[in-house]
Formats: sequence, C-alpha cells, structure tokens
Amino acid sequence: MGVRGLTGTARIWRLVVRHAVSRLGLRLRTALTSPFSGFRGSATGLLIAPQDIRTADPTLASDIYAGLFVFSGQIVEVNGHGPFGVIPPDEEWARVLHGFSWLRHLRAADTMLARSNARALVEDWMRVQRHLPPIAFRPEVVARRVMSFLSHAPLILDSADPEFTQRFLKCLGGQVRLLAATAPLAPDGLPRLQAALALLAAAISIEGLSPRARLSAQAMVDREIARQILPDGGHVSRSPEAILDILIDLLPIRQALAVRNVPPSRTMMNAVDRMMPMLRFFRHGDGAFACFNGTGNPAAGILATVLAYDDTGGATLRSAPHSGYQRLEAAGTLVLVETGPPPPPELSAAAHAGCLSFEFSSRRQRIVVNCGAPPPGRREWRAVARRTAAHSTVVIEDTSSADILEPGSAERILGPVILSGPQQVSVERPDSADGDEMMTARHDGYAGRFGLLHERMIAVDASGSRVDGRDRFLPAGSGPKAGADGFTIRFHLHPQIRASTVRSGTAAILVTGDGESWTFTAPGHE
Repeated sequence: MGVRGLTGTARIWRLVVRHAVSRLGLRLRTALTSPFSGFRGSATGLLIAPQDIRTADPTLASDIYAGLFVFSGQIVEVNGHGPFGVIPPDEEWARVLHGFSWLRHLRAADTMLARSNARALVEDWMRVQRHLPPIAFRPEVVARRVMSFLSHAPLILDSADPEFTQRFLKCLGGQVRLLAATAPLAPDGLPRLQAALALLAAAISIEGLSPRARLSAQAMVDREIARQILPDGGHVSRSPEAILDILIDLLPIRQALAVRNVPPSRTMMNAVDRMMPMLRFFRHGDGAFACFNGTGNPAAGILATVLAYDDTGGATLRSAPHSGYQRLEAAGTLVLVETGPPPPPELSAAAHAGCLSFEFSSRRQRIVVNCGAPPPGRREWRAVARRTAAHSTVVIEDTSSADILEPGSAERILGPVILSGPQQVSVERPDSADGDEMMTARHDGYAGRFGLLHERMIAVDASGSRVDGRDRFLPAGSGPKAGADGFTIRFHLHPQIRASTVRSGTAAILVTGDGESWTFTAPGHE
C-alpha cells in the first residue's frame, strides 16, 4: 500500500536522512573506539565447538554431494564445479550458501563421504574467497559463517591433514576479525544481535584470542539484548519467530560457557528466562507457531528442541503487553490476538499490517489463521502476505491499516519498512470469576484516512465450546467518514479445515482434521 501525498513523501525522506546519519555515526564510533581489539590475535586451536541445534536432514547430504544446492526454495545444479562460482538465483540463496548453515546436513549424515565433502567445500571457499561478491562479507552473513565453522569444526577437521587444519584456523581467525570490525554495522535488530552472539561464540571457542575478546563480545551481547528483548520476553520487531532464532544461537552458547566454567551474564540469563515463556505463549496445540509479523511455519521439531531447554516452569502468559499480544485459552480452545502498533521503521522490514488479527485453534487443530510469511522461494508473495487482507481481521475499503514502503529508490535504502500505522492500540482484559476469557481492543490505523477506530471484542467461554466476537467502528473525531459498506471482515481458514454452508447459507460448519466440528454464524451488523 503506497504512501499518500506530500506528507508521506516527506516522511520517507526523513527516514532516509535519519538512516544515513545513523549509519555514519555507527561507522565513526566503530572506527574511533575499536571495541573488539581483543580479537586481533591468531587462532591457534579450538577449545570447544558450540552445538548446532537446528533441524538437520541427512538425505540432503546426498544432494549436496551430487552438486544440487537447494536453498530458500531455489535449486542450483553446479555440474561438477564448485558452488561458489555460480551466479546465484537470488540474494537469499547466496546468503545461505556463504553462511554454511547447510553443513549441518552433512554432519547429520555422519559418513566418511559427508566429512570429506564438507572439507572439500570449505577448502573451495577458502581458495576463492578473495573473488567472492560483497554479499559474502556482509556482517550478518559473516556471523552465520563463523557460527557454522565453529559448530561444525569437528566435521570439517575430522581426518584432515595438519596443513588444512592450519589453513582453516587462519581463515576462521580472519573471518572473526572481519566480523569484529563490522558487527556494529550489521542491520539493526536480529542481525546485529546474531553478530554479537557469533563473536561471543568465537571468543569462548578459539584458542589464541585475548581474554578481552570475551569481555568485549559479552558486553555487546548484553547491550543488544537490553535493546531488543522486551520485558515480557518478546522481540522489539514483534516477530514471534525472532525469539526462536535468537534462542537457537543463544542456548548453545550458554551451554558452551558452562562447559568452559564461565558464568553467563545476568542479562543473558534473564533474557532466556523471559523468552522461553513467550515461545509457549505463541504455540498452538499442534506445536505450530502463530503467524504474526513475519512468522511463517518454522519446523515444529526445532521449536520442540528449543523448548526442551526450558526450565522456567510456570503457567503460560495470558498477556504480553510490551510485545502487543493477547492469549485467551479455556479447555483446549485457544485464541491469539495481535494488539500492538508496528515496530519502529528500522525494525519493520518483515512486519505485517495485521493489527487486531487473530488465530484460533481447538486442541491440536488450527481453525482460523493468518496467511503468515510465505515459505522460501515465494518472495513474490511477501508483499501480499504483509497486507491487512492476508490477516483474520477487518479491512476498510481494501486499504491496509499500515503503509508499507513500495519498491523504489527509498526502498532500496531502507528496505520494505512500515512507514505509518496504528499509533494507539488500547486493550481491556477484565478478570472473570467463572473462567471465561474476554478482551476488547481498538486501534487507530484507519483514523487518518477514514475517521474511524476499529474495535474488536473476543470472548472464549470457560467450557471452551464457544467463541464470540464483535467488530465495531467508532468515530475517531477527525477525517472523512467511510461508507457503510466499505469494509470486509476476513476469517482465513487453515488448509485442513473443511467448510460447508448450512441454514440456507446463513451459517457454516467447520470440520477439523480429526472430525471435530464448529458452527460459524454471523447474525448481521447493527
């Protein structure tokens, strides 16, 4: 949805100027302060290899050996040549290739052939690294490569000759020094925190670095955690999947610190204790994540793996006010509602215009969902999936409740950020003595254009057998008034739901995969 008029154009260029000033300030501070001088030493050995807990598929090792590299939904066949000299089909494929996270599939195969193939591919990358494109050396890509080299060093170095081992350690040390010089320049949000975590992993894993390296990296991790992890455990981008991505890297580092007999910082420990309950907050009964703000369908296996580290205990949160979400649950019936404004523009490149959208599940069956972020390889659907119409909420006159920057010169600088959206989102969550769950929320995302506030009430009764909802439009006090028929209320059904109309088309029966049925009725509007 484009930005309207001169006001929108001025807003865009203010953001461009602010972005440029911020980047310049970061570069100057990095050049003047040299916060990571402890990383100037040489890597003389490896003390520990942090575990990679991402889901791995050993069958993909055969594809890689055959020269088939399937990343982000794109297939590239290298036909006997190294993959690092091919023209990548898109930027995301190149990021994954040069990040080496795919080494985990070779590790999972656990064969001599897979180990030899891993060593040959790393050798190939080291040989051509001076001729690689700039994307291979962006801070976020270098961070992933450092983490991958550290985690899979036992795979890479198994049966390696001493000369290769020395070349690998020299390369790894160079990548760590490069990351130390550029980590503060990584894109704000998750990439910058992941860069800091990679430096901390290097500091505790590599022999030959100064003790100052760990202290500097821990300080950056703590600083980014304090900036990015909200008091309720959510991420400042408001993406549920960002929490999972952080914990996937953070938990093995915490474990490695314990093995090295180095206590994690209090900031890190407190953040883990807050994030773990938020993972359970967003989890449906079937183990899947709710699809809000850039979250697609992460593998249920990795979510279960991360939650296996959860020793916080306690009940799941009912409300996440800092992250902007509500959870209503009774007798196996669950409703999750988004009740927050968009994140700041610099953190919103993956955020959605889904204020007051909801997802609804019954035990292990998801019924009403949002479209969520499309899977890798379907980039053309990302802009569509971010619009309000892709969410289970109200759309006025086919207009999203937030403005997303369209492709153009500014978008190439800032990314597809959210420029404006709801500013005020109020939530009322009364307590109930009889076990019923209810919330009422309203947002002003349509106030400027249509002079209307959208209010949504959702209630789940104590038996879990009934979910009631009501949408209202209230005058905002300014702006034009929308027409009476200028809105659409969408309820996106999960693909496994079978729907059929009854009562002469005035109701619908929704049948879940396990045979449970719900009757959907919409009596009309006042």
